[in-house]
Amino acid sequence: MAKGIVIAGTHSGCGKTTVTLALMAALRRKGLVVQPFKVGPDFIDPGHHALAAGRQSHNLDGWMCGRRAVQDVFARHAWDADIAVAEGVMGLYDGFSPITEQGSTAEVAKWLKLPVLLVVDARSMARSAAALVKGFAEFDPFLNLAGVAFNRAGSENHAKLLAEAMTLAPNVPLAGVLRRREGLATPSRHLGLVTACEAPLSPATLEKLADWIEQGLDLNRLVANLPHLAIYPPDDPDLPEPRAVIGVAWDKAFCFYYDENLRLLRESGARLIYFSPMEDQALPQGLHGLYLGGGYPEVHARALAQNRSMRRDIRDFCRSGRPVLAECGGFMYLMDALVGEHGQNFPMAGVFPFTASMNDRFAALGYREATLARDCPLGPAGLKVRGHEFHYSSIPDEAYAGAGLYIVSDRHGSLARPEGFTEGNVVASYIHLHFGSNPSLAPRFVDACASAVPASQ
Repeated sequence: MAKGIVIAGTHSGCGKTTVTLALMAALRRKGLVVQPFKVGPDFIDPGHHALAAGRQSHNLDGWMCGRRAVQDVFARHAWDADIAVAEGVMGLYDGFSPITEQGSTAEVAKWLKLPVLLVVDARSMARSAAALVKGFAEFDPFLNLAGVAFNRAGSENHAKLLAEAMTLAPNVPLAGVLRRREGLATPSRHLGLVTACEAPLSPATLEKLADWIEQGLDLNRLVANLPHLAIYPPDDPDLPEPRAVIGVAWDKAFCFYYDENLRLLRESGARLIYFSPMEDQALPQGLHGLYLGGGYPEVHARALAQNRSMRRDIRDFCRSGRPVLAECGGFMYLMDALVGEHGQNFPMAGVFPFTASMNDRFAALGYREATLARDCPLGPAGLKVRGHEFHYSSIPDEAYAGAGLYIVSDRHGSLARPEGFTEGNVVASYIHLHFGSNPSLAPRFVDACASAVPASQ
């Protein structure tokens, strides 16, 4: 029977991703079957998890999907593992709202009855670190805070000071102290870490991570103290006979997809065929629809622009009346042009008559609740969906005069703005939808694709 643990942080940047990857690598090296998860909407961390754990990582997002869906995803993938390791998001108590636990790591940990290992960046702290831990422990007495791992200790003496200070917080076990070590952090850029498909963690790096965490934490004791979980495999339906073939863009430029979205499409009767807008010269034959997910098209803009035949194929497909769902990076690809990382202008597919330009700061970040403003391949007007928006690119303000796919509500439920664009049966937006937010999304998109005449190119 599986065990499980959540790796949470006091804040973003405390080192919880590095600790999570190190723990996964070390437990796998010990011969355990490790099932990784990521709390929240992030696409990048799960790719690195898969390399460290040797199994596909899955998102657990309480705000987008709700309690039942989170529990189902966890059970579906953790039941046959020895241990499930879930990396948290932001700080332990941070989420959708500053005054509730909605969308937080703490909420998911309690839903799944998982103990939490709190990662604390202990640089330049000693006694204050114990005060910080005590505050986190007492903030929510219903949370099982199973231990604390101090990260980035500067010396052996610093580690001893931290251990001594923890006598002031006797109700929280000290799992260990991790020394500061150069070169262990995973590479990052504007949207977070570099993706696993661009810069995969090497076996040597994973070995170093495993060595590092074993030197600082007693993993045998940590695992031994974890409770067994009462989880069982869900009764997943048999996959139906495919009734629509959907092309999914997948390469270094487009790799941001929720695995649950792809599963729900398959369960709704879709056969998914993957292709590369960067490297393939043409779309696969016989497609009823396209799914163009997010990623880093701005990083690979030159290669995308140089593939003229694929740009033409996708433009023609969009004009054929067949359904297309394009999210964030996929939306950028369908524009006239993209101004890349270094200010160069690159032609894209030309479905929407505007240009995406990169900014030095976030253009948008956060959860989104959206209501369909018109009938489209995703469903009828009035359908409510949830997703996440996170990008540095922007389009001209005047372009939004043509927006009208969604009416987007902000965190307070107020009507904020129109968002998203349609062109025939193309639906495109900066929002990454989670199909788990509305059970009709995947079936309706597959229905729309199945009604289309397959492409014959």
